[in-house]
Amino acid sequence: MRISTNLQFTQSLNALLARQAESFKTQLQLSTGQKINTASQDPVGAGSIVQLDRARAELERFGANSNVLANRLNLAEVALTATGDRLLRVRELAVQGFNGTQNAESRSAIADELEQQLEALYALSNSDDGSGRYLFAGSQGSAIPFTPGPTGVIYAGDQVQRRVDVSPSLSVADVAPGSEIFLRVPTGNGTFAARPDAANAGTLILDSAGLSGSTPWVPDNYRITFDGAGGYSVQDGASTVIATGTYTAGQAIEFGGAQLRFSGVPAAGDSFTVQPSARQDMFATVQGVIDALRMPSTTPPERAAQRNAFFASLEDLGVAQDQIIDARSKVGAGLNTLDRTTEERASQVLSLSTTLSEIRDVNYAEAASRLSQQLLMLEAAQATFTKVQGNSLFNFIR
Repeated sequence: MRISTNLQFTQSLNALLARQAESFKTQLQLSTGQKINTASQDPVGAGSIVQLDRARAELERFGANSNVLANRLNLAEVALTATGDRLLRVRELAVQGFNGTQNAESRSAIADELEQQLEALYALSNSDDGSGRYLFAGSQGSAIPFTPGPTGVIYAGDQVQRRVDVSPSLSVADVAPGSEIFLRVPTGNGTFAARPDAANAGTLILDSAGLSGSTPWVPDNYRITFDGAGGYSVQDGASTVIATGTYTAGQAIEFGGAQLRFSGVPAAGDSFTVQPSARQDMFATVQGVIDALRMPSTTPPERAAQRNAFFASLEDLGVAQDQIIDARSKVGAGLNTLDRTTEERASQVLSLSTTLSEIRDVNYAEAASRLSQQLLMLEAAQATFTKVQGNSLFNFIR
């Protein structure tokens, strides 16, 4: 077999270039910290890297969503807590104002402070998330949700409660629209509301109104009418008399699952309505306390009307406070879900990052050792190339 000088030269050069390519590849891995720098080096591994990177980026996007939602829910929790504190202060002032030792001037001063509390409630209901979007406006985040109007509060938000994706299979509700929290508050005890007729002329005062416990509540529009001679009758919404009896102060009157207790002396024709709880905004509830405090209270019937207004105000305030507690519970449940999801997402990101590192990241100790071996082989190839290059027939003849 004939071995030409050109063949020896070509083989030595190819070996030298191969050793150079190997050492260059290892140097690139060490400089970038990645085993796979081009898809041709490992097509399967490169495809896995793309998929893992995409999955991790998606989890990071869910994490960003979760952070934004957590900020809004935390700010809503602060606003709702402050609202509960304001309502508690309103209740304290109401109890203080309707104390028998107060006079018209002191009640007026308390009403002035209550008006400040009402302004603070408006401010809290218009809280934003720090980026200019209002918390309680539903999906209309750029609109101021609550403004006082000539006939009551004006709501500029909507009824939409958005949901935010915080994981591939889970979405968490944003803050509830303000209409659910501040506008749709049941009146009375939350089941029914007992209210006096505006034309009552006696001193009859409602002391308590609740469910009897012995029979279930039957929703209807009832009316209790007193005859002024010690008797009373109860009519349902069809004006059918369903109960009669003798009125005794402090003794319970029961019908349709309701139980009421009165004190004072009714005049002939005095009446109370008992109807299923309607819906009323929280601001009207506070305004009702203010109006009750400013009612005239010179005559016994006026004082009785004021006491009944006071009872109604305390009932409505109690339900409003419960409404705020329920809203805070929902916000807390959302924050708890976000916390658990954050932990789960962190575990997923760690698992993906570990797998990605195993596929993509270079082992520096192994690569450095391999580079030393490759450089040694490159030096040997260079020496061999130099030696082979000097070997030729002409050198032998010379």
